[in-house]
Amino acid sequence: MNVIFDIGKVLVDFDFEGFAKRILGEETAEKVIAAMWGNPYWLELDRGVMRDEEVLRKFIEKAPDCEQEIRLLFSRLGEIPKQRKDAIPLIQKLKADGHRVFFLSNYFEYLMHTAPQELSFIRYMDGGIFSCFEHIVKPDYAIFRILCERYSLDPADCIFIDDTELNVRAAEVVGMKTIHFKNLSYDSLYEIISGE
Repeated sequence: MNVIFDIGKVLVDFDFEGFAKRILGEETAEKVIAAMWGNPYWLELDRGVMRDEEVLRKFIEKAPDCEQEIRLLFSRLGEIPKQRKDAIPLIQKLKADGHRVFFLSNYFEYLMHTAPQELSFIRYMDGGIFSCFEHIVKPDYAIFRILCERYSLDPADCIFIDDTELNVRAAEVVGMKTIHFKNLSYDSLYEIISGE
């Protein structure tokens, strides 16, 4: 079986809202969260077509009175991702069982460069795809097909794990088995994968 992981909120915690509230205080954070995290242009960071400054301007348009705070938060994004402590042991355990392990993630280059240590599990994997290098984001079916073509994977022999239901549904349409990663421990996840 080929096991394909999303990264954010599966292998890496990414609490944007909590971080914003700690840095900016509750009231300002609410406006900044809506302008950034709640903005469809956030996906453009992951798509990697627009420059970061162009996307930042789109965020600022939503809350022009918070430009300074938006820029501050963006400059500190690298402090948000935290690799889950058992991510590497889980990958190693799956590999020891004979599975091939991959990643398929909506992720942007700036975050990759500002927090590279949080992606250290990648060296234990068999490969994967970051959306920013393909200029396609999940749930577009094309990104799943690119992964399968690049690594000669049969979708029927793949299990895809993601915290976002839309992405899980897209993987199912492509023909993959799926796990919607929601309030699951790694032990439970391992058991589900082993039972497939």
